[in-house]
Amino acid sequence: MGTVLYVATEHGVATVRQDGAGRWAETGRALASWDVNEVTPDPAHPGTLYAATRGDGVWVSTDGGAKWRKPNRGRPGPGKVRCLTLDPHRPGTLWAGTEPIGVWVSEDGGAHWRELDSVWDVGSVASTDYPVPAVEPHVRDIAIDPAHPDTVYAALQVGHIIRSTDRGASWTLLSQGVDADAHTIVLHPEHPERVYLATGGFDSRHGGAPGRALYRSPDGGEHWEPMAMEFDNEYSVPLVMHPNDPQVLLAAVGIGQPPDWRKHPQGAQTRVIRSADGGRTWTDVGMDAPEAVRGFVEAFAYDPADPDNVYLSTRDGDLFGSADGGSHWTPLNVNVGDISAMTAVQA
Repeated sequence: MGTVLYVATEHGVATVRQDGAGRWAETGRALASWDVNEVTPDPAHPGTLYAATRGDGVWVSTDGGAKWRKPNRGRPGPGKVRCLTLDPHRPGTLWAGTEPIGVWVSEDGGAHWRELDSVWDVGSVASTDYPVPAVEPHVRDIAIDPAHPDTVYAALQVGHIIRSTDRGASWTLLSQGVDADAHTIVLHPEHPERVYLATGGFDSRHGGAPGRALYRSPDGGEHWEPMAMEFDNEYSVPLVMHPNDPQVLLAAVGIGQPPDWRKHPQGAQTRVIRSADGGRTWTDVGMDAPEAVRGFVEAFAYDPADPDNVYLSTRDGDLFGSADGGSHWTPLNVNVGDISAMTAVQA
């Protein structure tokens, strides 16, 4: 058994692992003709992975990424899939968020899908406008309450968060005191009413929200309070919680937004930050690799066998590892190209 990193990239799924001498290398590439936004492992079935493609729906591998197939080929299903979540309460059930805004559910591992049109009953969804010409408004993340199987949250790019308490039959907009550019949702495993959110700082830059990049809610998203106000950075994507200690959170925050980084000599000016008290206070862990600071840290992945081992990837695909929970980082000397997400499994 060893740690395997599955990285979702603009050119498919990259498999990265160590050789016998401890050197990391990319050992496989699949679905290379597709922009893959997420790779989701099935913990109940080792070797089973689901890939969200931006254009050809959801694909599945049952052999650790060596071979892939599209389970619903020839049948209706999501197309541009931006996020994919495995339902922790119902084996084989997948939730997919799409571009344009849509939520789809499959109860048989992706073989058959149904779209939850109820999302469009939220009045603001139809008017959501994403100011990037090549990208439509979309669902950026889906999170399912670990204690209440019918409660589901969806993050809408520049459309706030919506929540359902009836498995998607109806939805409520959660928009009070929080940034509209919702990116990543994290739920506390023991107190799932505690919701954590990484945002793109859209309203922060326009004076429309009280915080910057990160927020938390004590009551399921009804009310929000800013996090990480110790820093000026107002853009974030990756936000993860320690698998064994929900008080520990790890995030990356940048200044400005992606189009600005290309113009600024310091790029994103990224900070990797950590909280040990559930988001009340944050410290900069001192990530000083130039490629990470300028290019932004897009993803983190905890090692399921040893959470002291954590990995990160820059947006441009440079990989780093930490053996002390994120206090110090070393390059893995691997670049997989432009990435969207990353996950770690034991295989």
